[in-house]
Amino acid sequence: IKQRQTQAAPVAAKLHEWLVLHRIKVPDGTAIAKAIDYSLNRWVALTRYLADPALPIDNNHDEQQIRPWATGRKNWLFAGTQLAGQRAAALMSLIQSAKLNGLDPYEYLRDVLTRLPTHKASRISELLPHRWASVRAG
Repeated sequence: IKQRQTQAAPVAAKLHEWLVLHRIKVPDGTAIAKAIDYSLNRWVALTRYLADPALPIDNNHDEQQIRPWATGRKNWLFAGTQLAGQRAAALMSLIQSAKLNGLDPYEYLRDVLTRLPTHKASRISELLPHRWASVRAG
């Protein structure tokens, strides 16, 4: 956090000052005005990482994780029916969630689908990827 405060915070402060100064020079409704307004309206969120070392500086990791799904979106438009599309989306969400929780998606789905017919509906949340490992061990 010290490095962020000594190196990044002054840069962020200068950027904010520049945005405020130039916003008054730019006519409303222009693309540059919209871009500056976007940044200024989200300034607190954009600079939150400066005070919290647990927050990443950018969201590149998250963007890389969702890229395969965004790329395939056009292909999945033709899932057959709306219900088929919803089922595919649910399955893809489970697979990606398993990966994000450090699980092997095949092993996770094989175990969950085996348990599902006899698992109590009131305890279905136990089978979600972020809770699955502890259920499996117990």
